Amino acid sequence: MLRRAAALALPLLLASALVPPAGATDRAEPRTRATPQIQLTSWSSYAELKSGKRRGLKMGRGQVSLLEAKPRTVAGRAYEAGTWTSPWAVTTFGATSLIPSWEATTPGRSLVRVEVRGRDAGGRTGTWDTVADWSRTNRPVARRTWSGQADDLGSVNADTWQSPGGVTSWQVRVTLMRPRGSSLPVGLERIGAVASADATAPRPTSKPGPAAGTVLPVPTYSQMVHEGHYPQWGGGGEAWCSPTSTAMVLAHYGISPTPGGIAAGHADAVVDHTAKMVYDHGYRGTGNWAFNTAYAATLVAGDSYVTRMRDLREAEDHVAAGVPVIISIAFGRGQLTGAPISASNGHLLVVVGFEADGDVVVNDPAGATNGEVRRVYDRAQLERLWIAASGGTAYVIRNA
Repeated sequence: MLRRAAALALPLLLASALVPPAGATDRAEPRTRATPQIQLTSWSSYAELKSGKRRGLKMGRGQVSLLEAKPRTVAGRAYEAGTWTSPWAVTTFGATSLIPSWEATTPGRSLVRVEVRGRDAGGRTGTWDTVADWSRTNRPVARRTWSGQADDLGSVNADTWQSPGGVTSWQVRVTLMRPRGSSLPVGLERIGAVASADATAPRPTSKPGPAAGTVLPVPTYSQMVHEGHYPQWGGGGEAWCSPTSTAMVLAHYGISPTPGGIAAGHADAVVDHTAKMVYDHGYRGTGNWAFNTAYAATLVAGDSYVTRMRDLREAEDHVAAGVPVIISIAFGRGQLTGAPISASNGHLLVVVGFEADGDVVVNDPAGATNGEVRRVYDRAQLERLWIAASGGTAYVIRNA
């Protein structure tokens, strides 16, 4: 399946009112009511990025970029490098999970490295753990995550940093790299993470909100028509629900990049192209949450990030604003009425609207053909599966 089973043992989240730390912005949703133990913090404006520590970088309008050469070796290759380190983001709870996401410009053979560390309630500070080496071009160093590193307060599980004991603050560090002697304009436009606390308590089904009766005209793409395509990028079919969902949302904004290196005659070749652009050589799949939003960020004029939501009511706010939401679910046989496949240990689909009674209109890429992708799922069923499988994880991709 698209989403690895190992990352699906993620929790439900308990309620707690949260305020983002100074020097950061909370982009989870413009509302003031209490939310679960979820805190989305990001740095993207000039003032926010300036609040971090820079080494070898210069400030620009809405980004930081390389200023002077600092030697760095990655995979045996020499780079010029500079680092940006965030302020400490303080949570009001012991966060057991952190999902970083970023927006970066990596032309040519440049790349960025993303690291995180935490501090627990006793004041102990952990070591920096490398989450990912990422570039849009995927060369000369293959983009990948670095699972493991369970040496102190946390460890990396593909796109998620996990801390069994919990941390009360965290930092993210981004290293910008380009080949020595080059002038490539590698830059960082946004960096952040969603912190959350593990819990198993069920939540009541949310009530319909402002998007009831609204359905966005999101094009439909089937992942199944790509069965057997490009084994080096996961092989299509059930492995490609995430890139197919990402491609649908981009198409909603009129963004359909010309596929590069895709064989002629492939139906909806943009899906094959998206799979190529989000493939994670670390865990060997296309379902890396942050890699999907980082790729989308190179194409849209707005924000693109990973978050967690309390319930479908939060997703409705996005849909009401014209923004479809990609959600991560899992389900067993008979648990999702009307699904085109009987079960999945990890699946992504696009929430495109809501019926008047609150049931959810989706583009489910598991439909056998493009014409079978649009579905309506019971609100209570889908919400329960989403929260239980991924703690309400979602991609938010907005085009300004």
